[in-house]
Order: sequence, then C-alpha cells, then structure tokens
Amino acid sequence: MAMDAAKSFGGQRFMIVSLFLIFFLCVLASINEFRYETLSKFGRCALSNIPQFNDYSSANLSVADSSSSDDEIRILIGILTLPDMYHKRHFLRMIYGSQSPAGARIDVKFVFCNLTKEDQHVLVALEIMRYNDIIIMNCTENMNNGKTYSYFSSLPEMLKGEGQPYPPYHYVMKADDDTFFRLEKLVASLRPLPREDLYYGFVIPCHSMDPFVHYMSGMGYMVSWDLVEWISETDIARNHTEGAEDLVFGSWLRDGRRAKNRYNAKWAMYNYPEPKDPCQHEFWPDTIAVHTVKTPEKWIRALKYFNFTSNLKPSKLYHIP
Repeated sequence: MAMDAAKSFGGQRFMIVSLFLIFFLCVLASINEFRYETLSKFGRCALSNIPQFNDYSSANLSVADSSSSDDEIRILIGILTLPDMYHKRHFLRMIYGSQSPAGARIDVKFVFCNLTKEDQHVLVALEIMRYNDIIIMNCTENMNNGKTYSYFSSLPEMLKGEGQPYPPYHYVMKADDDTFFRLEKLVASLRPLPREDLYYGFVIPCHSMDPFVHYMSGMGYMVSWDLVEWISETDIARNHTEGAEDLVFGSWLRDGRRAKNRYNAKWAMYNYPEPKDPCQHEFWPDTIAVHTVKTPEKWIRALKYFNFTSNLKPSKLYHIP
C-alpha cells in the first residue's frame, strides 16, 4: 500500500513538472516572438537611418549621406573627358570616392561623345558594368563645338523616370578632368545659396570679380536644375554651340536673361600655383577647387597639402609613414 501511494505521488509530481515545463516553454516562445517582431520593426527603422556611402568600388561613383531629406543637397558633377582616358578616370574615382561630405548626395559622372574604336566598345562597356559612372552622348567628340550643350541639354530626358525625386539634382556641374574639387568645401559653399536660377563658379577674366558682366571658367561651373531644363528647351542655346564652351555658356544665360542668382567662388577656386599665371595663388585651407592639376607631381603636392590621406585607418596589413 505504501509503495502504491509513493508511486502515485511520484507520477503526480512528474505530471506537474511536465506541465510546468510546457507552460514555461510556451511563455518563452511568446516572449521571443514578441521580441523578434519588435526588434525587426525597430531594426528596419534603424537601418534606414544609417548613412549609406558608396566608395570607389561601388556600382555608381557617388558620395551620399543618409536617407534623402529636404536639407540634403543633390549634385551631379559631369567631368568632360575622352573615352581613351582610362587611367585618368580610375585615378579620379579614387579622389572623389574617398570624399564623403555630410548632408549631400554627389554623383560624379564621366562624360564623352560616341565611341569610335573597337577597344572602346569593350573597355568602356566593362567600366560601365563595374562602376556605372559614365554618360555617353550622341555627338562627335569635340571641345568647343557643342559637347557642353549636348551634356546639359541631354540630362532632363536621360534622368526622367518614375520614382525619381524632383528635381533629380539641385545643381549640375560641368568640370574639367584636371580640376581637383574638395567636396566638403563645395557643399558648405552651396548650402546658403538659392536652388533656383543659380550660376556658380570662378569668374573669367581673372581680374574680374563681377559674375553679372563676365562668365564662369570652364574649370568647373554649376547651375541649378531649372537652368538645365531651360537649356534643353531654348533655341538660344541650341542655335549657338560653337566657340569657347565656357564663354558660350555664359552668353546663353546673358541672352536669355537667366541666372539672376550668381556666385563667384573666387578665390576658393583657382589655378595650380605656378609663376606667371594670373588666375593662381598659393594653396590655402578653405580651397574649393584647384585647376590645371595636369601632372602626377602636381596631384601629389596638392593631396599632401590638403592632408588628403589623413583618414587612412591603421592596420597590420600595411605601414605607411
């Protein structure tokens, strides 16, 4: 009898423990499910606010901060160059892909006319597949016979598409491939400026400080998106494409009575320090752009002055003094 009672008590205890264990597992599963759903929701929000930077190895050479906002400045820099300038493009990808100015999205594209050689068809296609940072326009390669017009006038149709913000860019720049832009300084100079009817750059001739009388140097000038659309539509630009491209560009705005907002970035933009150049002066910390950087030695001097590699992270894989 005593044995039977003990067995009965042991069985009851086993059932109670089993039921308690099952109850505990159910509660734990419910808690984990709640935590997973909650963390998933918060995780998605957190990820959407993490700055997304595309570097030199990215599919598209752009410098972007976090999710788009009203305060974000969107800039397209079109570097007019030639299809065969492969090494120059790779070098400039490092220069611009290494800069990450806050509060801006800056897309750097290399711009040229139709390809004419078999090797270009292969090598440029590979570049596009790898970097997606090339614009090829339907024109014959030239410097002062309409290439700049082709660039600006093609953009509204090229960039038209669903899901695109409007405007796709606040500012569009034409730049030379021998100009070194410091993107953080460029963005800082643009932030207080209007986003409509704007013409920005370095006034030519060098002795002038009046952007309403003269025009901006081809080293790198910028206009707001509304002026890009106007250029694509007006006969003033369409019928006058020959001549020094920066001078011709300025004449369009003058004849069309456009660009009431003009910003002369002189002397934060200037030519490389060389004797007998009236558009140059020595390097200084607030520089936005340096033009005529035409040799490796000049690039090295400029990069060293601006301490361009200061953000290099320490690693056991290399030692650079």
